[in-house]
Amino acid sequence: MTHTATLPPAIQLDGVRVGYDRRIVCEDLSLEVPTGSYTAIIGPNACGKSTMLRSIARILPYRSGSILLDGDEIATIPTRTLATRLGLLPQTSLAPEGIRVADLVARGRHPHQGVFDRWSRVDEAIVAEAMEATGVSGLSGRLVDELSGGQRQRVWVAMILAQQTPVLLLDEPTTYLDITHQYGLLELFEVLRRDLDRTVVIVLHDLNQAARFASHLIVMKDGDIVTAGPPSEIITEALIDEVYNLPCRVVPDPETGAPMVIPRVRL
Repeated sequence: MTHTATLPPAIQLDGVRVGYDRRIVCEDLSLEVPTGSYTAIIGPNACGKSTMLRSIARILPYRSGSILLDGDEIATIPTRTLATRLGLLPQTSLAPEGIRVADLVARGRHPHQGVFDRWSRVDEAIVAEAMEATGVSGLSGRLVDELSGGQRQRVWVAMILAQQTPVLLLDEPTTYLDITHQYGLLELFEVLRRDLDRTVVIVLHDLNQAARFASHLIVMKDGDIVTAGPPSEIITEALIDEVYNLPCRVVPDPETGAPMVIPRVRL
């Protein structure tokens, strides 16, 4: 297991200002993501969670401040190199028309291949393992266009796993999935963190899933960081009321002991 306390942060933001055109979403964003952590980002809709992830992945340029990946300013990292160090699964992804599942997952290997590199048995094995881990091996020959929303989402996760980056950014990866596949994916990310020393950063809307799986929690509201830390230390009734305007009770999860949020009846 990685000892995160002795390592520099995997991701560090300092005074980041970012937005779309003239609309600034985050004015002065500063945070740290511990190396080897399972970090969940929570907060109301439109509070800046996805915007922050897109900036870290260098899809959305930031106006000022700095974003460091393992101590390196992301603006200075060559694009292909960045794709071998950081993988992003956005909220919505569009597959090329007519592409089959195995071919889409195989695209996760592209950053690791040079101009003259040939597809290898190692690449083949990595793609097969990624599809097996996400339960889409049986769909390998199917067209992505023909899949259900949940199946398609698992294929995209498989592609990100095939990329084999030490840092994974996942923006609501459980969207479209039934509860069995939601928990299956969340457990898979914990296995990656624990056994393969990955740093997992995930945006979630389900507070109880975030509290159960995350080792580190970042709480956002209106483009700012409200608080950050272990779920057991920061999730309180007062915090949930402040961030979500939701009166609730916080009790121990009977399975894990993690804080569990139970909304109060208001009717």
